[in-house]
Amino acid sequence: MIDSDGMAPWEICGMCHSADGISVMSKFPILAGQKAPYLKSQILDFIAGGRLNDGGQMSSIVTEIEASDIDSIAEYFAGLPGTVTSLIVDSGVDEEVYQQGKALFEEGRSGVVACRTCHNDGHSTAPRLQAQHAAYIRKQLNDFKHGRRVSKRATAMTTIAKLLNEDEIASIAIYLHSSGSYEVNVTP
Repeated sequence: MIDSDGMAPWEICGMCHSADGISVMSKFPILAGQKAPYLKSQILDFIAGGRLNDGGQMSSIVTEIEASDIDSIAEYFAGLPGTVTSLIVDSGVDEEVYQQGKALFEEGRSGVVACRTCHNDGHSTAPRLQAQHAAYIRKQLNDFKHGRRVSKRATAMTTIAKLLNEDEIASIAIYLHSSGSYEVNVTP
């Protein structure tokens, strides 16, 4: 249990995800500019025990969140500037790996639908992935693939991830991390 007296509800989350929503540790996803409905659904999944692939950290910390604060937490992080430039990988990215990841994300391949089919601004319950930590994306795809991340909303991802090999997972993660920043238009 943490001493959260005097803290704004989002500050509890900011301890790991950073107050600006741009976590410095790849274990913690970047929340700045993320979609509020997605953030809310994930908090609720952790509270309900429907998501357990975090080593217990989120499952524990969500006990500190009041149900009445979930919307304001999600809206706080969604309202942060979604431009992430400090994490973009520069010329150190292997061009072939980057292009493979881009092709899978944008076009898919035989038997695998393109990631952008759901991971776009029009799909409120699928997260934005551009500029996310590569290690975090790799872990999540592997957790879906190996049945460690499950929920009612994860069925499609579990099916898709099982069709990806390790090289494809790595290339998608590298592409998304280094694909550049994304701009989020926030409507108050």
